[in-house]
Amino acid sequence: MSRALFLIIIGLGGAAILVSLGIWQMQRLAWKQGVIADIEARIVAAPVVLPQNPDPEADAYLPVSVSGRFVGETKRVLVSQKTIGAGYRLITGMETDQERILIDRGFVPIDADLAIVTEELVSVTGNLQWPQETDSFTPAPDLENNIWFARDVPALAEALQTRPILIVARDLSADDGAVTPLPVDTSRIPNDHLQYAITWFSLAAIWLAMSFLFFLRRRRGQSAES
Repeated sequence: MSRALFLIIIGLGGAAILVSLGIWQMQRLAWKQGVIADIEARIVAAPVVLPQNPDPEADAYLPVSVSGRFVGETKRVLVSQKTIGAGYRLITGMETDQERILIDRGFVPIDADLAIVTEELVSVTGNLQWPQETDSFTPAPDLENNIWFARDVPALAEALQTRPILIVARDLSADDGAVTPLPVDTSRIPNDHLQYAITWFSLAAIWLAMSFLFFLRRRRGQSAES
């Protein structure tokens, strides 16, 4: 096999691999967009009664309605809002006629007083969620100052003596003071496949250009020698 043919094979073969990776990412993009569209449709669907034993996978984002009374302490989870800055998500236990569950009531700025929890019967409409916000780098909760650094549903449930079921409120029947609900949406679902596809296609173009230039230089070098 001549060196020229070898260079052509390497150039075209490498570009073909990179293009195929780009096409695969485009296929993944279409799949992810479909998943996100399904989740968005589910989030805004008509709420249903809270299942007796909701499943973290099958019932994620399920819209539900519950009624009960807030009980116990309120835990503060440190978060940040783009237009406001640092603040807290307020997580409070709710006693329904059957069980105790967790309610993510929403957001208050960091310098706001802890909102007073109503003792009235409250109806909450929201979505079930089991956020994956913890990893090996997540600090342990600052229990003395009541500051948590992630919505760790099992840990919050243990601390507030509830079942590990979290409803992220989007609507409450009672006035909740300065608390602003932060309803569930799809903004946190990663979807970087388009950027990956552009990267692979760009690398394929660069690979072809470099292979072509290298081939031309070798041809010129061989012509000069002859």
